[in-house]
Amino acid sequence: MPRYTRVLLLVLCVSLIGECRKHRSRKKRWSAPAGTHKPANPLSKKVVDGTKTRKVKTSHLLRIDEHDFTMRPAFAGPAVPVGVDVQVESLDSISEVDMDFTMTLYLRHYWKDERLAFPSATNKSMTFDGRLVKKIWVPDVFFVHSKRSFIHDTTTDNIMLRVFPDGHVLYSLRVTVTAACNMDFSRFPLDSQTCTLELESYAYTDEDLMLYWKSGDESLSTDDRISLSQFLIQKFHTTSRLAFYSSTGWYNRLYINFTLRRHIFFFLLQTYFPATLMVMLSWVSFWIDRRAVPARVSLGITTVLTMSTIITGVNASMPRVSYIKAVDIYLWVSFVFVFLSVLEYAAVNYLTTLRDGKDRKLREKVKEQTLPCTCGMPHTKTMMLDGTYSEEDANSLAGYTRASMVAEDISDKQEQMVVHLSLDNESTGTKKKGIRGFRIIQNTHAIDTYSRMIFPGAYILFNLIYWCVYC
Repeated sequence: MPRYTRVLLLVLCVSLIGECRKHRSRKKRWSAPAGTHKPANPLSKKVVDGTKTRKVKTSHLLRIDEHDFTMRPAFAGPAVPVGVDVQVESLDSISEVDMDFTMTLYLRHYWKDERLAFPSATNKSMTFDGRLVKKIWVPDVFFVHSKRSFIHDTTTDNIMLRVFPDGHVLYSLRVTVTAACNMDFSRFPLDSQTCTLELESYAYTDEDLMLYWKSGDESLSTDDRISLSQFLIQKFHTTSRLAFYSSTGWYNRLYINFTLRRHIFFFLLQTYFPATLMVMLSWVSFWIDRRAVPARVSLGITTVLTMSTIITGVNASMPRVSYIKAVDIYLWVSFVFVFLSVLEYAAVNYLTTLRDGKDRKLREKVKEQTLPCTCGMPHTKTMMLDGTYSEEDANSLAGYTRASMVAEDISDKQEQMVVHLSLDNESTGTKKKGIRGFRIIQNTHAIDTYSRMIFPGAYILFNLIYWCVYC
């Protein structure tokens, strides 16, 4: 029995030794020899992850838990200088109706907080996202007169915090703000507008926080591709001054000023040219026959209604201001010209009707008259005169006790005058025959003739004065 036990133990030992040798050979097969390694590629070098090798957390490194960051740096000491610079990404819109503008910008703050200083052998800064901002002190800058504003959060909050070993901090965020802009439309649409975006600390007065432009005028940078459909951006510049509140005190306030000049071409096409064409169209009625009542009345009414539509359309896109704008002056003067052309035809039609009635009565009166004649001549004689008569014509009427002469309008194009002469029998003894009286009624065509010159001349004069004053 002991012999069998020894043999069994020997077999077990041999099998264990064999298994150990197989395991060692398998390790050698999968691991290459040290001498067979290829030269290392710089791109394939393994970068040491500092977050894995660092033995302390960021909060411990910055000693966040050791300080009270609800209080500003150097509390109870001098004011904290906070430098600001702004990069304007886009000027999105300008609204005349709401009197505001929308701007997207990068807002950056610079200050020093010795509580955030940390030891660094390489003197490199550390960059964090918005999660650390809630744990430390940051300036409470807000936009004065802003209506709406928000920090972009796609795909994460667009906030960056960079801390340097000596305690200097860079705090940057991407903001879109809609702020009020006091606009003056007295010269609209030939106007220029200056809008301002104001930055200020909400809680800290100038004794606690000194807000300033970090690099003066160079603190404001803009994208050269910024453009607006209705405006030309002329100038960006920065200013700063103190703002006083009676209940809280003095605060540092920073200003971003920019000047916009409106493009006039759009309004020339949409407002000025149509209004001018309507005024010129109303003048066409001066060349239409005064007896064509439907044509002239319909033309006048159409131009008046079109001008009313243009005025309504322009005012619909503007704020309801209590003063007169430049475009109002042009449109209302044009409306008056159109309305006067309608009144001109009303006067022509009235005078034409009045003259026709008088001529009708005069002809009926001549027909009713019966005058004796001793020379075998007709009772009446009518002759056309151009406003003058010769002495022989007057002498040829001698021997008539009473003669009535009426000049009838044969052709409207000749624009003659009707002259009614009355001669007295008592003057036949003298060589020269006198005229007791005459009456001249001008043809109503003269009003249209004068209007063809007066209306265009007055409108051209108005345009010269208007464009010289506002351009």
